[in-house]
Amino acid sequence: MATTAVVFDLDGTLVDSAGDIAEAVNRTLDGLALPRVAEATVRGWIGDGVGNLVATALRHSGSGQVAAAVMPAFMQHYHACLLRSPRLYDGVMDTLQALQSRGMPMAICTNKPSALVPPLLQHLGIAGFFAHIVGGDSLPQRKPAAEPLRHSAALLGQAVDQCLMVGDSATDLQAANNAGMPIVLVRYGYPRDLDLDAAAAEAVVDDLRELLGHIG
Repeated sequence: MATTAVVFDLDGTLVDSAGDIAEAVNRTLDGLALPRVAEATVRGWIGDGVGNLVATALRHSGSGQVAAAVMPAFMQHYHACLLRSPRLYDGVMDTLQALQSRGMPMAICTNKPSALVPPLLQHLGIAGFFAHIVGGDSLPQRKPAAEPLRHSAALLGQAVDQCLMVGDSATDLQAANNAGMPIVLVRYGYPRDLDLDAAAAEAVVDDLRELLGHIG
């Protein structure tokens, strides 16, 4: 079946933002007089939304703090660190330009808070490629629920099974499976404990430019 639209995850798929997210987490921990954690550790926590991220950081630190009480401080730091040092992965700009030249509609479906997505895309020079953004707070549900991907397809005016999801994690894989949307996974992102080679994906790519060969 021909692909008529592409829905991209953001962090770990298009953008390496782990350093900035880790710094936001660590500034939050600083404010609670808790020890900082390594960026590599935080990379393993990214992808399930900010609430889970903060809750995991608090559990890791042994704090008895409730995540909901810490969220306002974390969000302040998240905003402050958003444009600190994000970078596009190799091949992202080339791939987006090639898809745009083919007239391929594209959207972002991420668990990142929706208000933080446009400034990040603008900063990196890729905002103009995406017709729609579905963030982690755009709907009552977030990935791995099916609704964000189904909503992305609806916004693009395409059938779910004719859209292609591109992501990097078990959260993306489960969301695609739940929605009935085919998925291509990238190997370079934040896979956490996902066995990429055993995943039921259309393909696993090392460079996003390889995606172009999987889109008819």
